[in-house]
Amino acid sequence: MPYNIRMVSTYPPRRCGIGTFSRDLATALENFTAEIGNIRIAAIDNGSGRYDIPVDLTIDQHNPVSWQDTTTNIIARAQESANLTVVLLQHEYGLDPDNNGREGRGTNFIKMARAFKANGLITLVYLHTVLDNPDEYQRKVLQDLAKSSDGLIVTTESAINILESPTYGIAHVKLKHIDHGIRMQQRSQYDRLEMKRRYGMEDRFLFTTLGLLSPDKGVQYSIRAYGKFLAESCTEKQRARLVYLIAGQCHPEFVKAEGGELYRKYRELLTKALEDSKLTWCKIKDLNGADVTRYDVVFLDSFMDETTLVGLYGATNCMILPYLNMQQISSGILADTLGSGRVAIATKSLYARELIQSNKRCPEGLIVGRYARGILVDPGQPSIQQIAMALDYVVFNQKKRLMMEKQAHQRGYQMRWGNSAWALLQYIDFVREQKEIVTGRGVKFIRTRPSPLQLQKHRPHQEAVTSLDRQSSASS
Repeated sequence: MPYNIRMVSTYPPRRCGIGTFSRDLATALENFTAEIGNIRIAAIDNGSGRYDIPVDLTIDQHNPVSWQDTTTNIIARAQESANLTVVLLQHEYGLDPDNNGREGRGTNFIKMARAFKANGLITLVYLHTVLDNPDEYQRKVLQDLAKSSDGLIVTTESAINILESPTYGIAHVKLKHIDHGIRMQQRSQYDRLEMKRRYGMEDRFLFTTLGLLSPDKGVQYSIRAYGKFLAESCTEKQRARLVYLIAGQCHPEFVKAEGGELYRKYRELLTKALEDSKLTWCKIKDLNGADVTRYDVVFLDSFMDETTLVGLYGATNCMILPYLNMQQISSGILADTLGSGRVAIATKSLYARELIQSNKRCPEGLIVGRYARGILVDPGQPSIQQIAMALDYVVFNQKKRLMMEKQAHQRGYQMRWGNSAWALLQYIDFVREQKEIVTGRGVKFIRTRPSPLQLQKHRPHQEAVTSLDRQSSASS
């Protein structure tokens, strides 16, 4: 019997990374026609509409009654269908206001999960933020989501370690790691030289930072690092063949915050970084036909459509991701960078450490990742020197850079959206079968006498076996 998939998430045209994630996941799931009946979205809305199919319900983010009505509607539709409905809640604290409108302090996702599970709907929660030092509210939300759902899904193994730790104490059986999917499957799909020709940059080495901008994206530091690299490593002739493209608008909700005052200060911060670094720069709305050859830094101030975004992955030589949030457990930009076979210079977020360093030890300072998939740097002020050194490394070590691209693509290939969607379907099958298992029909034995054969809790089975192996080895 196929599954009906119901997602509760932001969704395009709302400009939100989680919405893009949900769209790409839904698109990938649609390819599994034997396993999927239909896919529908309940879009968490802040006035961004108008929505098209697969969105069939909208939630007014700041209206508690809207959350409740949508919950009732989803349950009613599930009960009318012959297919089993699976609900995927895309949880992010910032999407969940409380009844007084306070951002990131609500319990709407928890209430939804409880209602869905109580009515027999398989309910899974994608966690897009897992903090290793949460406040009491943040901790309790994830604990309650674990209790109220059939499973929590994260895109990093390190997030599972955090959720299992005493901080949250969530049982391993409730946790599942599924890779963040990637858009591109083959590097040959978008030839780099051809993409550069399209944008008038065929003779330039292209650094990029993609995605919605805000202070926590750290661009104020990467700009200074780029200026330092140009000044200390490059001749004027070499400088003329390098360009740093910062593509993406500021996040709409950040622009509106505090009457635009935060946005104004942020623009001043970026301008000061550019001026202090003695960089030339311009701001454009469209790359096509724009002359970017006279500038060190180019701001593409637009929300990029899918074609432009994928084209820029193809064109880029090196992606710079100077994020300041080290608790980040998901990044579509970093995932797509590896999937595109491109080198990333990234700060040491949980997600970057996993993709680039395979969760190996991560001391302070610049680190060329395990199997050279990318380069890790510390966040904030230290990143200026470290990013500059990393830029020097990728520009003046062509063979090593190309090898890094190959290693990055090898890891990214495993993360194709089709693979992630299939892993999700397998997990849904597992959860359904676990719910259907009938237990307790056999003879139950209760220990009434102690036994020397009983394994002690303080001595795990593996340790006992290892000890026996040592004895056997010694005697032989």
